[in-house]
Amino acid sequence: MNEILPKMLAEYGDDLLDGFVVTLQLVGLSVGIGAVLGCFVAAWRMSKNRLVRWVTWFYTNLFRGTPLLAQLFLIYYGAGQFSGFWRDVGLWWFLRDPFNCAVLAFILNTAAYQGEIFRGAVKAVPAGQWEAGAALGLSKRITFRKIILPQTAMIALRPFGNEIILMIKGSAVASVVTVYDLLGETRLIYSDTFRFDVYFYAAALYLVLVETLRQVWNLLEKRLTRHLAPTRTSSAKRPLEPSAMGAA
Repeated sequence: MNEILPKMLAEYGDDLLDGFVVTLQLVGLSVGIGAVLGCFVAAWRMSKNRLVRWVTWFYTNLFRGTPLLAQLFLIYYGAGQFSGFWRDVGLWWFLRDPFNCAVLAFILNTAAYQGEIFRGAVKAVPAGQWEAGAALGLSKRITFRKIILPQTAMIALRPFGNEIILMIKGSAVASVVTVYDLLGETRLIYSDTFRFDVYFYAAALYLVLVETLRQVWNLLEKRLTRHLAPTRTSSAKRPLEPSAMGAA
């Protein structure tokens, strides 16, 4: 047994690492572009225009209320049903690639979640912060950038990190549309070797990625909230001497 495992890793280890890189690309692109789109979604959800609010509400509830796998199928297989139209508008080169379809599905999905995270974080900032900015003579734009946005970032940091972790684990569904991410490569290796333990190696790589992100997020959270740490006074550090207590 001990002689077989190193041989399998030596033969298929590069394939697992290639799939790991594809997973990083899927998650990085979807979360990065999704964050930009999520900012617009949050702004549109708080818009004064009722039509804009309704359309954005429908979008967020649609993508948050349906499975990611179903969304991926609709984009990947649904686009193929209208290949002639996409050729006419010059987008078939993008939609015929399963990797691009997976990224598009992930972007639309995570943007809906991130939009709600950002909107909730903005709403969680006390209204008195806006009033304080107005009392100082600051415009709403400067108040938002200098006062509201830093507080919003602290509130949204932890939910945003959880969303990235969920996207890392959810990215495994890309393998069902022939995207050779980490799980896709693992399935190919299993079909060649019928060694079920290859899934344990894949799970270990997922675990390493998630745990690394979690540690980085903890450090980032400590950095952003360092000013909120309680400070101990000198009296708390050193108890009163008996003479001082008696005098009191």
